[in-house]
Amino acid sequence: MSAPDEPPESEISEDRKRVVYGRRQGHKLHPRQAKLVDDLLPRLRVDVQALARPADWFSRAFETYALEIGFGGGEHLVSRARAQTDVGFIGCEPFLNGVAKLLIEIDEDNLDNIAVHDEDARDVLEALPDQCLAQVYLLYPDPWHKNRHNKRRFISPENLDQVFRVLRPGGRFLVASDIPPYIEWTLSHLREQGGFAWQDETGDRQKAPEGWPGTRYEAKALREGRVPTYLEFIRRETRQVGTL
Repeated sequence: MSAPDEPPESEISEDRKRVVYGRRQGHKLHPRQAKLVDDLLPRLRVDVQALARPADWFSRAFETYALEIGFGGGEHLVSRARAQTDVGFIGCEPFLNGVAKLLIEIDEDNLDNIAVHDEDARDVLEALPDQCLAQVYLLYPDPWHKNRHNKRRFISPENLDQVFRVLRPGGRFLVASDIPPYIEWTLSHLREQGGFAWQDETGDRQKAPEGWPGTRYEAKALREGRVPTYLEFIRRETRQVGTL
C-alpha cells in the first residue's frame, strides 16, 4: 500500500529485487524519526535473504504470527500489537515516513511483537514457509485506477497464491478498501483463486469487524464521503477454483 495520505505515483524506484511503485519518502524526517530509522529499524528489520520461520524475526517466540501488507502510518498495526501481545506482527511498508511513524510508537510503548520490512511485501511472502501465518491484512491498497496500471495492484493471481500458501488452514485474510471497483476486482480474483471462503454472514460489507481499530486513511476517507468496505476471507484446506 502507498502511504495513506500520499499520491501513489510521484516516484518509481528500483530496489535490489523488483520495482516498487509509489513514493519512497515524502518530507524530511524529524531528528527523532531519523535516529530511530538509524538505530531501531535495523534491530526490527526482517531478513528475507533466506527461507525463515517468523520466529526468527523476533526477540521471542509467539503463539501465532500475522502479516500486514502496506501498513501506511502504522495505526492499525500498532493497535493490534498492543491488544494482542501473544501475536508476532510482521509489517511491510516501503514508504519511509510511514515506517518512521511506526517506529515512534514502537519506541514509546517498548513493543517487542512487531518486525518491519521497509521494502516490497512480496519479499516477505516469498521468504515465509508454508502455512505459518494466522492472519493477513491488506488495508486500503493503492487501487491504481488507470487500466494500464492494473498489473500494479496487489490483488493478483500470483500474490493471492502466495497469501494462500503462507496462511494456515482456517487463517484469516482481511481486505479493506474505499474504492468500489477495487472491491469488485478483489472478489473476482479471490473467486477465481478458490482458496478462500468469503465470510459474509450479515451481508453488510460496510460494517467494520468487531474491535476494528481503524486507520488514518480510513478516517480521511469517511470525512471525504467515501465509505469503506470490509471483506473477510478464511483460508480453505484446498482450493476450490471459481468459488468463494
